[in-house]
Amino acid sequence: MPTFKKYMHIERFGNDEVQGIELGDCYIFPKIDGTNASVWLGEDEKLHAGSRRRELSLEDDNSGFYKYACDDIALVAFLSQNPHLRLYGEWLVPHTLKTYSEDAWRKFYVFDVYNDTTEKFLSYDEYREIFNGQGHYGINYIPAICMIQNATYDNLLVELQNNVFLIEDGKGVGEGIVIKNYQYRNRFGILCFAKMVRNEFKEKHGKEMGYAEKVFKEMVEQDIINKYLTETLIDKTYAKIVTEKEGWNSKYIPMLFGILYYDFVNEELWNAIKTMKNPTINFKTLYSLLIIKVKQTKPELF
Repeated sequence: MPTFKKYMHIERFGNDEVQGIELGDCYIFPKIDGTNASVWLGEDEKLHAGSRRRELSLEDDNSGFYKYACDDIALVAFLSQNPHLRLYGEWLVPHTLKTYSEDAWRKFYVFDVYNDTTEKFLSYDEYREIFNGQGHYGINYIPAICMIQNATYDNLLVELQNNVFLIEDGKGVGEGIVIKNYQYRNRFGILCFAKMVRNEFKEKHGKEMGYAEKVFKEMVEQDIINKYLTETLIDKTYAKIVTEKEGWNSKYIPMLFGILYYDFVNEELWNAIKTMKNPTINFKTLYSLLIIKVKQTKPELF
C-alpha cells in the first residue's frame, strides 16, 4: 500500500552532495517560501496527504493542508486517474516571506511528481505535459524559469534576478531558485537537487509562457568532449572491458569511465590542445562531461 514518503533534502549549491549538478541540462525553478507538503492515493482509493516529515489527518493537520487537499476536486481527480503518481509541492501559508500576492495564499503548488511504480521522479517536461494536456486538471505547479545547458555560477546569479513568481507587484522579491538536473547523480549515485537563496529579483515569468532554453557560450571542456570524445572511442573501450571480463556487468561502469578517461587524455587531448591553442582546462569538469557523454551515447548500460 502506498504510504508516506519523505521528500529529498535540497542541498545548497556548492555543497559536496551536489558537486557538478550544473553540468548538463539544468532546469531553474522559483523557490517559494511556504511549507512542504505531498498528496497521494492510498490502497483505500482515498487521498492521503503529508507534511515534510509525517502523514496528516484532520486531527493532525499541517496549517489546514489536509482539509484543503481532500476538498480540492482537481487533486482528487488527478490522483484517481493517476494512482501511481504522488505530488510534492509547497503549501503557501505565511512563513518568513509575506509579500506574495493576496490570491496566491493557501494554495498548493506542485514542484515535483514521483512515480511510485518506477520509483523515479518525472522530469519537468513530463509532468508539465500531463498538467497542461487534455483535461487540464487545473493543478497549480511551479513553472521553470529556463533551462540552461552547462550552467556557471554567474549564469545562476543572473537567473536569481529573473524570479518574482507569485510576488505582488512592487512589493519586493522572492526567496531564491532551485536547480534540477534530472540526469545528475552525485558521488553516492543519488539524484539530488540544489538551491540558491537570495532576496532580489526583477523579471516575471509565468507557466503559460513555458520556459526559455538558454545555451550560453560553450565551455572549453564541452567543446573538447564534443569534438574529440567519439562514439568509436567509447565503443572501443567498452568492447575491451567486455572481452577482458567475458561479458558486461553494471559493476564495471566505474572501470569504463576510468579506462576511457585515461585513453582519452593520452590519445586525444594533445590534438585538442594544439587546435585550441593551449586553452585553460578544468579537468574535473572535463571528467564530469565525459561521464555525461557516455551516458548519452550508451544509455542501455545504466
